[in-house]
Amino acid sequence: MIPPGLLISAPSSGTGKTTLMLGLLAALRGQGVNVQPFKSGPDYIDPAFHTAASGRASFNLDSWSMDRAMIDGLVGNADGADLILAEGSMGLFDGVAVPGACGNGASADTAALMGWPVVLVLDVSGAAQSVAATALGFKQMRPDVTLAGVVLNRVASPRHETLVRVGMDQVGVRVLGSLPRRKEIEMPERHLGLVQAGEQENLPELLAEAATFVAEHVDLAALRAAAAGTMKEAPLPTRITPPGQRIALARDDAFAFVYPHLLAGWRAAGAEVLPFSPLGDEAPDASADICWLPGGYPELHAGKLAAAETFRTGLQAFVQTKPVHGECGGYMAMGAGLVDKEGNRHQMTGLLGLETSFEKRKFHLGYRKADLNAAIPGHSARSQLRGHEFHYATILDEPDAPLAAIADSNDLAVPETGSVRPFEGGGVATGTFFHMIAEAT
Repeated sequence: MIPPGLLISAPSSGTGKTTLMLGLLAALRGQGVNVQPFKSGPDYIDPAFHTAASGRASFNLDSWSMDRAMIDGLVGNADGADLILAEGSMGLFDGVAVPGACGNGASADTAALMGWPVVLVLDVSGAAQSVAATALGFKQMRPDVTLAGVVLNRVASPRHETLVRVGMDQVGVRVLGSLPRRKEIEMPERHLGLVQAGEQENLPELLAEAATFVAEHVDLAALRAAAAGTMKEAPLPTRITPPGQRIALARDDAFAFVYPHLLAGWRAAGAEVLPFSPLGDEAPDASADICWLPGGYPELHAGKLAAAETFRTGLQAFVQTKPVHGECGGYMAMGAGLVDKEGNRHQMTGLLGLETSFEKRKFHLGYRKADLNAAIPGHSARSQLRGHEFHYATILDEPDAPLAAIADSNDLAVPETGSVRPFEGGGVATGTFFHMIAEAT
């Protein structure tokens, strides 16, 4: 059975929804509640924190990239849990202008599709009764989205809280919690969002502190009682074609961005994942069918990667006869060189001619559509893929044949086409700056 759920959202980024989400997961887990987490939107980092807090694997749900059947299948992972909590991205109604697979990517789409009421986190610093006008607007914006209530964040004092509650009473919005301003449990950030869960040395202590904080200031019983949902029975998951039967997968602090639904889908299809660490100077398993280099932060470890000769020569030997595919950070590591933010060039593996630089950062963000010119592991040429790009790298040179025709969510062409280079022994190197989420149907 699929339990009822709630979606934790906010009017904008930086309002405190991640802190609330993690505190709720940890607090409810401490009470013996089995909570299934999800992340609405194409976020690479939050699901790992959700998993650490809840003890259950968290999955992304994305209405622009995924069709309804795929979303339903992923929600089926909640079978047997007591409650679903999904964390939104950006503001509740923020999405792209042109709808995709079954929506525009807004967290409100996820709430409407699944019938999950919204818990809205409001930063009330610098305002009092006026915050109620924001809550009222969110309550009325979409008739198919239900507002369960609000959690007030960064409350200055009991008097401040009283004034905000007066406003909420006037517009008929329930206050489910009130969090006083507190700096010490806010998560550290990096240029792509939060620091990765694996890098957060004191994560258990942070989660325990967040759990105590949230349990003291949020009505957990009322919050649970507000949960709802339209799905009752677990559907069959959408089949995901793995890129190979035995997949050598780079996994460490430099290569950590793999969407959880892809890994789970590969394994469900019978594929074997063989992790290796480029930062540990490990080569891909020579018995693997393909090698997959995910995104991450190669620019923060460029010197160490440049010195990892076993990794470099092992990857160069592997690609002579078998496919190697890289996404974003993995794509950059497959290139000839990478210039760090100080302007120092570091040798990469040289499977492709790509040269990238972080010396002058340029922001690249958005959904991507790809029409493949050549096959990549798991997808044939002319396949239509949907994904997301988020990085600060600048291309200095991209000399290889373009892997795909890439467009953004408005169907405008994107110059970052990816690359493909065949090898005489039958292997092929392919890479893109975008992270694949699903094949278009």
